[in-house]
Amino acid sequence: MSVPTLSDAKRAQLIISALKARDGSYSPYSNFRVGAALLAEDETIVLGANVECASYGGTICAERTAIVKGVSDGHKRFNGLAVSSDVDGPISPCGICRQVLREFCPLDMPILLVPSNYSSSTQTVSATEALQKEGEDILVLTSMGEMLPLSFGPSNLDKPNP
Repeated sequence: MSVPTLSDAKRAQLIISALKARDGSYSPYSNFRVGAALLAEDETIVLGANVECASYGGTICAERTAIVKGVSDGHKRFNGLAVSSDVDGPISPCGICRQVLREFCPLDMPILLVPSNYSSSTQTVSATEALQKEGEDILVLTSMGEMLPLSFGPSNLDKPNP
């Protein structure tokens, strides 16, 4: 699956926004800050950070925070996502976040997995290439479809049910 490109300016803006979004994290239990920047169809960038809870099951990830904020502000379609943490390497959304993102994001939507030490010289690789470079400081460019293959989404509910 090919990943649509973002303009260099929009890509840089999403990356910087995801790194900045970590500052909103409330993570006193794990000390694992995560930030997400979601590009709405109208070019608005919605920030999200993880919010932990003493009852761990009540914790919400940065990606879902961004989706909930965006949808509650009237955005229903998104065209890009960047995710970062304090780890010197890329991290990817958990399974629940991937499914929630699938509800509002096209399968070909570009997703940037940003290392905490990102710089303009950080190498960009595909998800497949990232598997060979585990632990390296890389920026992963993937898509919703690559992250959640054979996914179940809104269009599945439109199929005939005998």
